[in-house]
Amino acid sequence: MKPIHDNLKSVRIEDDETGDLLPLLDYAGQKFSNLVKAVVDTNKGGTITLKVTVRPSTAGALAVKPEVRVTLPKGAPAEALLWPTPDGNLVAEDPRQNKLELRPIQNAPRELKTTTA
Repeated sequence: MKPIHDNLKSVRIEDDETGDLLPLLDYAGQKFSNLVKAVVDTNKGGTITLKVTVRPSTAGALAVKPEVRVTLPKGAPAEALLWPTPDGNLVAEDPRQNKLELRPIQNAPRELKTTTA
């Protein structure tokens, strides 16, 4: 008996984006990598499901149909943090907070001196 990855080497699946036939395990590996990246980015879980349907065909052959489903984690919905004004409006900056008067530095940065021990 062979390991499952040996049996699936010859199975191809159609790429959703390009329509090309790709090796199933390569395709599933790409989808798995995308899932891992999404889980790291969102800090939420997702799933990948590999389904292989096998049925009898003609002349003793078997028809093998693969399916790969990925459920990516959903990130937080887009929202803005706004503050209300006494007039009932919303603004992007807290109106109770004092403004800092920042300005660019006029002098060019100096070169740092290095010493040896």
